[in-house]
Amino acid sequence: MPALAPIPAPAIAPRPLAAGFADPVHDAQRAFAALMRAMAEPGRPVALASALAPPAPLSPEMAAAALALLDYETPVFLDAALAAVPDVAAFLRFHTGAPLVEDPAAARFTLIGDGAGLPDFARFAQGEPDYPDRSATLLVQVARMAEGIPEEALADEGALALEGPGIKGRRAFAAAPLPADFAGRLAANRALYPLGIDLILCAPGLVAGLPRTLAPHTQD
Repeated sequence: MPALAPIPAPAIAPRPLAAGFADPVHDAQRAFAALMRAMAEPGRPVALASALAPPAPLSPEMAAAALALLDYETPVFLDAALAAVPDVAAFLRFHTGAPLVEDPAAARFTLIGDGAGLPDFARFAQGEPDYPDRSATLLVQVARMAEGIPEEALADEGALALEGPGIKGRRAFAAAPLPADFAGRLAANRALYPLGIDLILCAPGLVAGLPRTLAPHTQD
């Protein structure tokens, strides 16, 4: 009796790649404009509407920021939360062409999916005295952010009073989740100026810029 041929295993269809911008040019321009406004007005949440449906845990807002900022010349580092999902890397590679690196110090942009687990800023490129622009920008996902908290509520809300270019007087700002020592990290980052890193926080429907020019401190 002839041996029976093995039954081939059913083919597993690859998971479809999440779509990028519907209108790549204009959607990228709108997202980029929101990001530039956020950096020009530090600590002021700026609306960023995103219809993207990227692979979790990458948020629509961070996905829009990434598609607007990244290209084949911008090495990218992903934190453990994002790197654990291969679909996130595939989404970014396909839609931006950006190379993913394993060394955070080699990245021009870093995507942080776990705001509470934000690594020490010293792990990222701080720039060089002659080339301060050779530094990293960190995109950090948070669940919420707010501006304009009343003075008497600042301590209860864990808010910061931000000072620096783009802010008239002080601006109260809060975002969560972030590390407990976040205010101290920002202050140490400001002390390195013109070196240091820049941050863009991404919350549902919003982005906020925290550039290295800030001089933050917690309210007493």
